[in-house]
Amino acid sequence: MAIMALVAEGGITPSAEDVAARAQVGLRSVFRHFKDMESLYAEMMLRLARGYEAAMAPFETTGWHAQLFEAIGRRFGVYETMLPYKRASDAHRHESPTIQRMHDGITVLLRARLQAVMPPHLAGNQIAFETLDMLLSVDTWSRLRVDQKLSPEIARQVIETQVAALIVQ
Repeated sequence: MAIMALVAEGGITPSAEDVAARAQVGLRSVFRHFKDMESLYAEMMLRLARGYEAAMAPFETTGWHAQLFEAIGRRFGVYETMLPYKRASDAHRHESPTIQRMHDGITVLLRARLQAVMPPHLAGNQIAFETLDMLLSVDTWSRLRVDQKLSPEIARQVIETQVAALIVQ
């Protein structure tokens, strides 16, 4: 999909003209397939939402500690792949009910998955849950990777260190 290639290359808000040029079709062809830019971005989000399925697969490990860190590894793998698309969807979310709905749905799924692996001694602690959810968010990952320019390995170590400190309380 042309828009995905453009976004992967760093184009946060490619235009219909950019998409048409990348796809080597006329502008009319873009709008024969998509009603408007909202539909085009929504299709991109739909394809990306499938990427989160890897984070939802059954755990290979047992016990809350191993599953929590398995979930962390899965999330960061997905986030690393999805980061350019997340930035593009964020740029359009305020004007797109479809993208907002998809974003909300992914957020609900990831929060439910986290709640399912919460350590028993923290399960009823709202502050601990919200802190873990924030630490394991794509926004935190983006901050470390894009704004602070950390490697994936260092970003993961930063977050895992904070998670480890939180769960030993």
